[in-house]
Amino acid sequence: MVFQEGERLHLGAEAEVWSGDWMGRAAVRKQRRPRAWRHPDLDHRLGHRRMMSEARLMVRMHRAGLPVPALFDLDVEAGIMVMERMPGRPLIEVLRDASMDEEFIQKALESTGSAIRNVHRLAITHGDLSTNNVLVDKKGNATLIDFGLAVIDYEVERFGIDLHVIDEILGASHPDITDAIHHLINGYEAEEQRQGAPIDQTGGAVPTATEVLKRLENVRTRVRYHG
Repeated sequence: MVFQEGERLHLGAEAEVWSGDWMGRAAVRKQRRPRAWRHPDLDHRLGHRRMMSEARLMVRMHRAGLPVPALFDLDVEAGIMVMERMPGRPLIEVLRDASMDEEFIQKALESTGSAIRNVHRLAITHGDLSTNNVLVDKKGNATLIDFGLAVIDYEVERFGIDLHVIDEILGASHPDITDAIHHLINGYEAEEQRQGAPIDQTGGAVPTATEVLKRLENVRTRVRYHG
């Protein structure tokens, strides 16, 4: 792989992420980290399967025209993925930046909701919708990143849980942002209104935005009850 390292962006339990340059393009390298507590053979198989799944889903979304990173290079055996570096900074930083005005924050949250709905319309659930996995550019446009836990599914439950994860994070980590989840949901609904009902995919019918939001309310109720 022809990748020139820049700075390390993230060191997590699952992967180490570096910014850099690939064939003259701004890029990000994701290097899977071995899990020492697993048997090496099992760890290799699970890592291989997850990286292949992530790569396929990224290609699927990119071909559909979604603003997700393009896949540049892949070495599954070494656990390395090189992808396009998207513009912007994490939503978590935007929401914590006191210099950001309310109008920009509202646009960023609505754009985040729109981006999530576009992924959902392809029968893909993200699986880790934190404010760290959303990038926001200078115009307030949002891009989703890190699809390591994403899957194709047609059960409305997973879609509702996707939204519930970011709902909980917004409430817990950004309580000072008024109506944060409402702005995100407005963007989610507006995207469906703009495009119309989702097209059926090869595996079945994709839940509508209305169905997903109803399930979100159901998940919230269950969490409150059991909590």
